[in-house]
Amino acid sequence: MTMMNCGAFLRRAALATGIAASLALPAAAAEGEQVHIHKHEWSFGGVFGQYETAQLQRGLKVYREACGICHSMQLVAFRSLTDETGPHMSEEAAKQIASEYRISDINNETGQPFERPALLTDNFPPPFPNRIAAAAANGGAYPPDFSLLAKARADHRGFPGFIVDAFANYQENGPDYIYSLLQGYEEVPHGVEPVPGKYYNPTFLAGDWISMPPPLRDGQVTYTDGTPETLEQYSEDVAAFMMWAAEPKLEQRKEMGFKVMIFLAVLALLLYLTKRKLWRNIEH
Repeated sequence: MTMMNCGAFLRRAALATGIAASLALPAAAAEGEQVHIHKHEWSFGGVFGQYETAQLQRGLKVYREACGICHSMQLVAFRSLTDETGPHMSEEAAKQIASEYRISDINNETGQPFERPALLTDNFPPPFPNRIAAAAANGGAYPPDFSLLAKARADHRGFPGFIVDAFANYQENGPDYIYSLLQGYEEVPHGVEPVPGKYYNPTFLAGDWISMPPPLRDGQVTYTDGTPETLEQYSEDVAAFMMWAAEPKLEQRKEMGFKVMIFLAVLALLLYLTKRKLWRNIEH
């Protein structure tokens, strides 16, 4: 393929991509309107965002008292609750929380199974012995694990929205969705046939009907720091906690990324000045 033909091919491909994207935008916008997901202001948002310790501690409380009854969090260790960029609990407090969970273990001498209180080195155990039991206790729907849910469940925007999000370092789609979903339960509209065992929630990405009943309500969880005990606050706190569970090293990653960008900017400047010095006396 000649250079001219190659350039024409690339122009046609770019044009076709632009047309396809423009046709897809109205559908994506309509879908976004349907599910009522809006961007929320998070403390960990943006290039310099950080987790709020008090909010993560409240989110942990909401998880333990409301969500952990059905949902597991098997990739999160109790020792991580002491992280400075996480809930930052004392070691004693983390041990107390761990001791309230039971872990199935094997006796090293007899080989017999037994249960013991969890240690800091253990991960959060699931509330059910297996997936079948979990689904049977929840109307046939398996409650997903919370460990990575804030990264796995997200209403990702199409072209060109995802490009804008990449440059703006916007990655809060998952918490936005969880925050909206928990508050999205509504009465069944007039003329709509109810689905047995399902609950109407137009925010649910897989459809208007969800198997999970409304998990939170005003006054359900008691806060000791004076924070309002409302559905909106519960939803915000547990969504932030789930984001931390999915990405506990977010602050370190952002700090490293910022340092790398500074390094690359300085390197680019030095390379440019070196090029100018080496080639300034040579005719082009």
